[in-house]
Amino acid sequence: MTQNQQAGNRGGREHGGPRALSRWFQRKMNARTNARIRRKGGKFMGMDLLILHTVGRRSGQQRESPVTWFADGADGRLIVASGGGSRHPDWYVNLMAHPDRASIELPGHGTVPVTPRRLEGAEREQAWQQIVTAQPRYAKYQRKSDREYPLIRLTPR
Repeated sequence: MTQNQQAGNRGGREHGGPRALSRWFQRKMNARTNARIRRKGGKFMGMDLLILHTVGRRSGQQRESPVTWFADGADGRLIVASGGGSRHPDWYVNLMAHPDRASIELPGHGTVPVTPRRLEGAEREQAWQQIVTAQPRYAKYQRKSDREYPLIRLTPR
C-alpha cells in the first residue's frame, strides 16, 4: 500500500472540506501544545513530550508536532505513530519522507538533529513491551486499531 493510500487520499490533493478543516485545527492545537511545552516543560497526562521537527513531504514546509516519547538507552528515544488509530499521522509520513531533515526539541536541551529508524520484528516487540509497560493505554489503543502502530527510534546525529 502506498503512503497516499494509507493516508486515505488516493493520490489526490485536499483543497477543502472536513479533512482540510481537521488539519487546520490540528496545526492550531499543535502550536498551542508546543508553546506549552516550551513554556512549562514536556509533561502531559503523565507522559513525556518532545517537539518533533519534520519537513512536509509535499509542501517542503517546516512542521512541528508534539509527540510522546519513551527513553531508549542513554540517548535514544522511542515514539509511536498511533495517529488516532485509523491512519498514520502526518508527522510520521513526513518523517519517513525526509528522515535526513528530522530533529527534536526537548525543554531545556534545545533542538537536536536525529536519525529516525522504524523498528521491525523482535526489536519492535521489545520496544513495544517497554512502551506498554510504561503507558498501558497504548496497548488499549492498539487493540482498537486494524493497523500495527509503527515504532520509531530516534537517535542523535
